[in-house]
Amino acid sequence: MAGGEGIARIWRGRTLPERADVYQAYLYEHGVKKLKALGAREVQMLREDRLGECHFMVISWWPTRESMTSWAGEDPTRIRHLERDAELLIELPEAVQILEVAHRETERT
Repeated sequence: MAGGEGIARIWRGRTLPERADVYQAYLYEHGVKKLKALGAREVQMLREDRLGECHFMVISWWPTRESMTSWAGEDPTRIRHLERDAELLIELPEAVQILEVAHRETERT
């Protein structure tokens, strides 16, 4: 891994505006919290409201590929859908994106 900065695992999904608030709460309770419990250093959930649909992105930050694949399995791009995803999402995403962090700077306060 270049730089040894870690791994970013990025999931994307879309829902209808009338389901967005429900899905956001559900995704936090059953997705974000679970990723933290499984060993992610940090998890960010992002939302963009567009005309006719709402986009969600969850980025989880892992120290190593091994730490991420210990729970994600042999193919870490494979999605582990949440129980209500089929009901709440417009379509089920097929894969997550995995990127090596080449460089990272954080603001210190």
